[in-house]
Amino acid sequence: MVEFRLPMLPQPGEVVWSVKINGIDVKLNIESNAILLDVLRDQAGSLGTKRGCDMGTCGCCSVLVDGEPRLSCLTLAAELNGHEITTVEGLANGHHLHPIQKTFTEFGGSQCGFCTPGFLVVSSALLSENNDPTDEEIKTAIEGNLCRCTGFQQIVDSIRAASDIIKENNSIEDSTSAKSNPHPGFMEGG
Repeated sequence: MVEFRLPMLPQPGEVVWSVKINGIDVKLNIESNAILLDVLRDQAGSLGTKRGCDMGTCGCCSVLVDGEPRLSCLTLAAELNGHEITTVEGLANGHHLHPIQKTFTEFGGSQCGFCTPGFLVVSSALLSENNDPTDEEIKTAIEGNLCRCTGFQQIVDSIRAASDIIKENNSIEDSTSAKSNPHPGFMEGG
């Protein structure tokens, strides 16, 4: 006897997804109802984007879409066809860290590290728009991100220090240029 089984819900169709992720053109076949977080992690290999609450309340999954912070757990990937996405992996300039990445390590902005990618992405967007934010502007920018370890003062201090580096170098691009020392984890020639 052959048993026939019909699915309860129709399966999503596939769409061709063409975006730029961290400066690289990417073309993937994705399910039409796929969430950006899942596509970034499972298909594009951007594992720095973290799954936190899946409800848009923790900010761990924050990415930049055309330079604007966006919660990837609440964004349909198919809606972003043709857009530019920046994840935490895309903040550095080659082996040269973005100032916010550098200062988070120096000022204790990251402890367990789980929320750090979201904070780095949101902070970089703030500093791109305003390289001399007040503490209130910093707190407003990061209010959608949740950290259970630091108490937030180290995060504010880290953003303030990154702001100082950017102002000293006149731009983020100059702050992460080849003139700076590469990330200490990178060994030239090896």
